[in-house]
Amino acid sequence: MVSAQVWTVEDHLREQPEEHVALYRRLESVIRSFGEVSLSVSKSTITFKGSRRGFAGGRPTRHGVEGYFDLTRPLTGDARIRRVTPYQRNLHVHHYRLREDADLDETFAGWLREAYDVGCGAHLRT
Repeated sequence: MVSAQVWTVEDHLREQPEEHVALYRRLESVIRSFGEVSLSVSKSTITFKGSRRGFAGGRPTRHGVEGYFDLTRPLTGDARIRRVTPYQRNLHVHHYRLREDADLDETFAGWLREAYDVGCGAHLRT
């Protein structure tokens, strides 16, 4: 019988550039500042979950921190947002890349806060 590898946060951090690991830790800190969050770790990403659902994910890479977050509206015109994909009738998945500390600014933190609200069920009330 072959056992599947269980992925951990440390697996994602290992062998990544130090500055990108630090940026990921900062992203995690911002997300955790919103309230109760749990993690679900898979081979592809580290997902942050609110009380109702996963709402964001990320991991350090050699290019920065890459991931996604879910909003009830699509964002346009920001270089950090690589693409937006409709997910459900009222949800849009935003794929992002942060390259440096300045990318994790107040605007980006605001989007993460909106995504946290989705994780707590805000998309069900709209």
